[in-house]
Amino acid sequence: MSLPRFTIYYIVYGFMLALLARVIASLFPQREILASNFWQAFVFLFLLTYIAYIVAHNGMKRTAQAGVMAVMGSIVLKLLVALSFVLFVLMKTAVNQLVFALNYFSLYLLFSLFEVMCLLRNLRNQNKK
Repeated sequence: MSLPRFTIYYIVYGFMLALLARVIASLFPQREILASNFWQAFVFLFLLTYIAYIVAHNGMKRTAQAGVMAVMGSIVLKLLVALSFVLFVLMKTAVNQLVFALNYFSLYLLFSLFEVMCLLRNLRNQNKK
């Protein structure tokens, strides 16, 4: 999958996730479904996942060994940066920690799922060559 194509699909996917979050929050207005800084976490993870994909995609264009190292490196680096962000937010702000952690890690898993599916699709296309 080319980078422009991934970008379009990723923006659509991000928009659908944002819409889903708004719908779920509006369906249950009496409960705190979204943390107060949910949208900052959403944008952060959206951009972090996009950067991690670009790093992995560029590494896969080089050699097979560089591709493997780039994919693994981008995933590990993304995990470390994401965990640092959640630790920073939980220590420095007064938010409902359980709600924020559930929001954050569900977003992390959903964005990571999309990224890994696209990376696997790229690897499948390389095997056909």
